[in-house]
Amino acid sequence: MLRIILSGCNGHMGRVVTDLISAEPDMSLVAGIDITENPAAGYPVYPDLADCTEEADVVIDFSTAAAMDALLAACTVKKLPLVLCTTGLSDSQLEKVQALSSVAPVLRSANMSLGINLLMKLVQDAARILASADFDIEIVEQHHRRKLDAPSGTALALAESIDAALDHTCHFTYDRSQRHEKRDPREIGISAVRGGSIVGEHEVIFAGQDEVVRISHSAYSRSIFAKGALSAARFLAGRPAGLYTMSDVIG
Repeated sequence: MLRIILSGCNGHMGRVVTDLISAEPDMSLVAGIDITENPAAGYPVYPDLADCTEEADVVIDFSTAAAMDALLAACTVKKLPLVLCTTGLSDSQLEKVQALSSVAPVLRSANMSLGINLLMKLVQDAARILASADFDIEIVEQHHRRKLDAPSGTALALAESIDAALDHTCHFTYDRSQRHEKRDPREIGISAVRGGSIVGEHEVIFAGQDEVVRISHSAYSRSIFAKGALSAARFLAGRPAGLYTMSDVIG
């Protein structure tokens, strides 16, 4: 039985993950971490992982960047494996993630879905072919009104994967409102839309002379991210210390 602690258990994603774990015969949700109370959770909930006394095999995190310092510190002390799904982390927090990975396995991904991780590979292949043919590259992402960070971690990961495919020759542009100049051929524009209940839309646009190639992914339910996190938890449990990604999970 895989014993899981869920960080951010009372949030929207936390509730989805809770429901999925309850239906998995090989998993048990032993505790939750959240600053808000939920007497109906069905398991003990602590405001800080450091206060948690339950034994676990892995922590799944769907919290916020504001909660990350305390979570990373506690995981480091307890040497707990961590599936890290929260985006918008600061440079100092990313350094703490790296430090944790030296004592425990950490799987960090901007997006847990199988489709998005396939998209990462597809846009790299497209970029290698189309950038040399003078195609401009733009990324547009759309999410619900409650999402705190912009652009999304997935949009940034897409941009970084394209940049890596092009030998790190690109730079990212988030706002053109104060610019009055021609587009740089090596810039990747990233635009964010926030509104309503949009679960997640990501589109990479390759715009050439007289033709446009669009590669996109649409998420219709948060359950795809939760299912990916559970697959990651199964993968991570028992692994040696180190930093892993969803690419390691899907092979």
